[in-house]
Amino acid sequence: MTATTVIRATRGLFSPLNTPIRDWQGRRVWIVGASTGIGEALALALAARGARLALSARSVQRLQAVRAACVERGVAESDCVIEALDLARDGDFARAQGALLARWGGVDLVVFNAGTYRPLRAWELSAEAVRETVALNLVGTLCGVGELVPALLRQGSGAIALVGSVAGYGGLPKATVYGPTKAALINLAETLYLDLSPRGIDVFLIDPGFVATPLTAANDFHMPALQTPAQAAQAIVDGFARGDFEIHFPKRFTRVLKLLQWLPRRFYFPLVRRATGL
Repeated sequence: MTATTVIRATRGLFSPLNTPIRDWQGRRVWIVGASTGIGEALALALAARGARLALSARSVQRLQAVRAACVERGVAESDCVIEALDLARDGDFARAQGALLARWGGVDLVVFNAGTYRPLRAWELSAEAVRETVALNLVGTLCGVGELVPALLRQGSGAIALVGSVAGYGGLPKATVYGPTKAALINLAETLYLDLSPRGIDVFLIDPGFVATPLTAANDFHMPALQTPAQAAQAIVDGFARGDFEIHFPKRFTRVLKLLQWLPRRFYFPLVRRATGL
């Protein structure tokens, strides 16, 4: 048993579930899905705090713009690298990880933020939408985690952060494919924590409410407690600092959704319909 395992085993009942991350100076952070929205905002927030960054997404052009903005925030050009990556493409994560580990020698935190969203009602389902969403949101993340975990175990430290969604808490209109993939990521994060925390690897689950991104711009319904990507990034950084397992925000919205899960479904369904107008 390692010293880290002993520390984990002796944590008190009310101690943080993860090791709090407060000092980002020189910390090696890989953000998968960094080209827009929450991923971009998180990259900018961590750049301002002195982290070393690896930015991944499918669009190299967008990543170059995010990298330039990170350099403006103070990170050295040599400490902000681009690793183009399509998480849904077989072998692409392993290739990018190999290149990054060769450059850095290790990684301290990997944020799986890549995902897609199509607002679909039940009668709008198509095989194409199902395969595209599940391949990126779930299968790609699972395969990436499978490549990453052995590397973290070999180095004996590190952290994984999965970006889920409050859409994974319970059924929501127009989240017909997106919601089930996020519910699966919530389950995955819990399972990973059980396996990896005793071995010195932290696991964070990030469950945002509605955030104004290019993906949510497709919504034509009321989005309660809508936040900006910068607000989301701040909430994530604050959650890392507390060592939270689940970082959910904004609390005034996510706590209501958690409470709804305790209600009988005869009350849950009309309340959700009323809140969304659908």
